Amino acid sequence: MEFELIDALHARAKLRRGDVALGIGDDAAVLDVPSGTQLVACTDTMVAGVHFSEGTDATDLGWKSLAVNLSDLAAMGAEPLWSLLALTLPEADPEFVDGLGRGFAELAARHGVALVGGDTTQGPLSVTVTALGTVPCGTALTRGGAHVGDAVFVTGTLGDAAGALRLIRDPGPVTRDPDKQAALQSQSTLFQRMHRPEPRVAAGRALRDIASACIDVSDGLLADLGHVCTASGVAAALDADALPVSAELRAQFDEAACLGFAMTGGDDYELCFTAPVERESAIEAALARAGCHATRIGRIVAGVGVLVRDASGDLIETPNAGWEHFRQ
Repeated sequence: MEFELIDALHARAKLRRGDVALGIGDDAAVLDVPSGTQLVACTDTMVAGVHFSEGTDATDLGWKSLAVNLSDLAAMGAEPLWSLLALTLPEADPEFVDGLGRGFAELAARHGVALVGGDTTQGPLSVTVTALGTVPCGTALTRGGAHVGDAVFVTGTLGDAAGALRLIRDPGPVTRDPDKQAALQSQSTLFQRMHRPEPRVAAGRALRDIASACIDVSDGLLADLGHVCTASGVAAALDADALPVSAELRAQFDEAACLGFAMTGGDDYELCFTAPVERESAIEAALARAGCHATRIGRIVAGVGVLVRDASGDLIETPNAGWEHFRQ
């Protein structure tokens, strides 16, 4: 049955690329790395009960398992090319595998990513994806390039996925919108953002020659920007009122909740990046061409950590800095 499941995944996610010299069917894949580029590799594991609930739709899980990896490549400014998928199942489930492969293949096709290998095994449900891409030599974005005086930006909006998770865990009447149909539509948008995040691949490529540092927002803005600050040896000062929050999130929650989701909610998969202030116009133009936009939310300063101030300039307490595995 193992090989039948592998064949089913391969059939769903089959995409031919000329740089795949040898794909699925041997002990390993053989790939042609384009001349003048460097290989960029990342991997993520999603575990049932930790990253998703047991009842999560298989197609959504397939999409998201690839999306979180493409988001990592986007944060490096990389062009995604290939992927590997390792699937652990409690028991053989061809229908689940077909659905997962369908969601995975849908996103892979959008970005021209070929599935070139992987594995299936029996055990607690989990999905591990490795994504491989390239950047022109010496151009990869990193977390360590932020400088004092740089502006801090974030793409898209923050907190939608965290809001969706709150709605799932507490499905009571929390909506602030008196129009029931509009409320249901805003909830649907939040759920879409959680289950099918859009990796900012084009934006990452567009920022390659502009941004000084970059990271994707997967564990929460404060936590992830904190990684940039640590790697760069700087601090960040953010303006709470500048954090971009969607109309759909505001329709469901009050301002305090929205701010909390935006600061510490995970699973946004937006890009948080720094750049010289004078490059703001170039950023706007480059991201517009990439079908995206960014909001300036603060600045890089001397010091340690990430501070958030309200409209009066007073510090906002941020006791929960975001998601962290093995937190005591």
